[in-house]
Amino acid sequence: MPPWNDRFLRACRREPVDRTPVWFMRQAGRYQPEYRALRERYSLLDICRQPDLCAQVTLLPVEQLGVDAAILFSDIMVPLGPMGARYELKENVGPVVERPVRTPEDVARLEPLEPEVDLPYVLETIRILRRELRVPLIGFAGGPFTLASYLIEGRPTRDFLHTKGFMYHQPGAWHELLRRLTDSVILYLKAQVEAGAQAVQVFDSWVGSLSPGDYREFVLPHMQRLFAETSGLGVPRIQFGVTTLGLLPLMREAGGEVIGVDWRVGLAEAWQRIGDGVAVQGNLDPAVLLAPAPVVRRRVEAVLAEAHGRPGHIFNLGHGVLPATPPGMLRQVVEWVHELGGQGNGG
Repeated sequence: MPPWNDRFLRACRREPVDRTPVWFMRQAGRYQPEYRALRERYSLLDICRQPDLCAQVTLLPVEQLGVDAAILFSDIMVPLGPMGARYELKENVGPVVERPVRTPEDVARLEPLEPEVDLPYVLETIRILRRELRVPLIGFAGGPFTLASYLIEGRPTRDFLHTKGFMYHQPGAWHELLRRLTDSVILYLKAQVEAGAQAVQVFDSWVGSLSPGDYREFVLPHMQRLFAETSGLGVPRIQFGVTTLGLLPLMREAGGEVIGVDWRVGLAEAWQRIGDGVAVQGNLDPAVLLAPAPVVRRRVEAVLAEAHGRPGHIFNLGHGVLPATPPGMLRQVVEWVHELGGQGNGG
């Protein structure tokens, strides 16, 4: 059995590591032939609800790629079903909610989440994985804003007009919606850690659609509560969103030990905006992985150069792995990061 690899956890805590740790968002998924074969027989939610199968999918990229962490295979929408939001995950579209939330009455209909009762298959998957893995397991949940945007819009969007309209015209209902979602996210993350997750990531993927002023007024209080009420879990907590350059100082204010950044900002500039005292995760453009190998290597080198050996860098993409990505290129990136990415001993 291979030795236990805690490189990722040490970097999250800004402790010395022998090499920069690396993992990939969506490192299990449609770029893998094995996963595509499973999807011919099972829907994404079918896989999520079968712990043995879900564990198999989660383990596959760890075995194939040599990454330093596993992330639970699931979807951020999973907790919303038990709360009363009926939805389906449509191929090439994303989450589609049957009855979008548009009124205070719609908010009031949402039920509290009881993870042990409502999502036992998620927790059993985590317990199986902890017995199998020799790298840390990352659990996750959607951020309150991102979950709210799906509930309100009813499907993926680029402009978030219904979401922002709800915020501006019904601020009381908005804050009640985020209060309920934050309650559920807190409980869900706690249950995942109790089942064995060794780190958690909050995917607030679409919060970058907000101005800093709107983030401060409509989101920050809920994120601060989320991180305050999970502070006793004893595991690293990662925040991630895209197009968040203007929000990075506020995300730092919200809390957590690690902030993930996308490729639209240089890692050095992002770190400067975030400040010392937290780890930073990122931030290779996922599309670069479709380029010729010499180009990919240069871009990997550039990300590591911007990290400049500072403690607390976790190499990742700036968003999830694209379906067209060659699996062999991901493995090559892991090897390059481990070859080139030494970190300092400071903190």
